[in-house]
Amino acid sequence: MEYAEGPLDRLRIIHWAQVQAGQEWIRTRGLSLQQAFVLSHLAEHPGAIQRDIAEATRTSAANVSGVLRGLQAHDLVERRYEDGDERSKRVFATDAGVELIAGRDEAMAAVDESILAPLTKPERAAFHQLLGKITAGLPDPGKQNPRKDPP
Repeated sequence: MEYAEGPLDRLRIIHWAQVQAGQEWIRTRGLSLQQAFVLSHLAEHPGAIQRDIAEATRTSAANVSGVLRGLQAHDLVERRYEDGDERSKRVFATDAGVELIAGRDEAMAAVDESILAPLTKPERAAFHQLLGKITAGLPDPGKQNPRKDPP
C-alpha cells in the first residue's frame, strides 16, 4: 500500500535514522536498549532507588529488577544499602558501567550533524524555527508524567 509522502513522513525518516544509529551504538557495547537507558540514568542520578529507575524508564519495578541483575552480573552496577538498612538499596553505576556508555551524547550529536549536513547554516536556522513553531503546542514526551503500573 502506498501513501502520499508528506513532510511528516520525511520527519519519520529522520527519526528512524537517529534511532538506528543509537541502537547500533548500543549494540556495539553489548547492551540492550533498556540496559543502556538504565546505565545512562544511573550515571546522571547516582544512588537512585529501583522505584525511581522504573519511573524514569517507564517500566515496571520487576522489569527494572531483571535489568539490574543483568548489569550487576557484569559488574556494571552495584546496589548498596543505605545507612545499613537492608530494606533501602541505592543503585550506582560502577566505573566500568559509566565508561561503557561514555561518549553517547557525542556519538548522537555526530549522527545529528550528519543528518543535517546537507543544510546550510541559514537553512538549519529556518528548519529549527519551523520545527519550534510546529512543536510549540505539542506535549513534550520527555516532560510527561511517567507511566504508572496498574495497582
